[in-house]
Amino acid sequence: MHKPVFFQLALKPAVAFIAASMLFGAAQAAKPAEPTLAVVLNSGDATVSLVDMKTRTVTKTIPIGKEPHHVMLTPDEKTLLIANAMGNDIALMNPLIGEVTGRIPKIIDPYHIGYSPDNRWFITAANRLDRVDIYAANGADLKLAKTIAVGKTPSHIAFTADSKIAFVTMQDSNELAAIDLINQTLLWKMPTGPAPAGLWMTPGDQYLLVGITGGDYVQVLDWRNRREVKKILTGKGAHNFRPQGDRKHVFVTNRIASTISLLNMQTLEKVGDITGLPAGPDDMELTPDGKQLWVSFRFARKAGVIDVPSMKLISVIPVGKSPHGIFFHPRAPWE
Repeated sequence: MHKPVFFQLALKPAVAFIAASMLFGAAQAAKPAEPTLAVVLNSGDATVSLVDMKTRTVTKTIPIGKEPHHVMLTPDEKTLLIANAMGNDIALMNPLIGEVTGRIPKIIDPYHIGYSPDNRWFITAANRLDRVDIYAANGADLKLAKTIAVGKTPSHIAFTADSKIAFVTMQDSNELAAIDLINQTLLWKMPTGPAPAGLWMTPGDQYLLVGITGGDYVQVLDWRNRREVKKILTGKGAHNFRPQGDRKHVFVTNRIASTISLLNMQTLEKVGDITGLPAGPDDMELTPDGKQLWVSFRFARKAGVIDVPSMKLISVIPVGKSPHGIFFHPRAPWE
């Protein structure tokens, strides 16, 4: 016997509702609202420390590869790429549970890494080989497209929003290089302060901020006209950046001064300092609510947690030797 038509019509919306509810629940389960696991790269130990963010304790230390320095999340936000500079490969990790899921071999000297904003290109700064490698990217599937000689000790990478230009600092030749990603050629180089490292592009691609590790300032560059606009005094060893996610402020670590400065990107002024820190603050990550800044302390073998509203260090976590990259997911926007 066939079911009455009215029953069939009533059944289909109910099934659709249940299916939609299940899919919504699965999506919610797959993407937690708050991070629970912090990943700290111990570049001197060839290991990764997995930190329980609630108890602020290391739950596990795992071997990862020689000299892990920097990390990058794949565009689909499912896989963490851990670049092993001396290991000449990239380890793949599940960022939520800290499980190593594979490796990308023969990525030579990946010191600093980055996807172009359109996710079409993956760039590595080969620190010890004085070159930049450009890979055609499909997520974690990378194919070498071009190798470009730049200057001595390429360090950090930044991009224009339209993905047409990549910028790279050279720590030992005191230069900034601009690379045309469309034609994959070196556009130009310009001088910077001593030992330039971290790079950050201000909103609207207006200025490039350069951490001058060999000095005590952030250099503001009008990159289109290749000229210095200003020096913002921060502290000795100005090194790396992490934006606050409000398109107005950015943190910069001062490695030698052992401080972190907060800069206003609109006024190009320093608006605050975080002091009383362990030695060698380096890389940073910010919780989704913007209330906690997690930091690796390169010279102290520690990671730390800073309360952003009070600008005070509230927790210190012993990790491995020479901790560098630090990551958790989800996190505050990088905008």
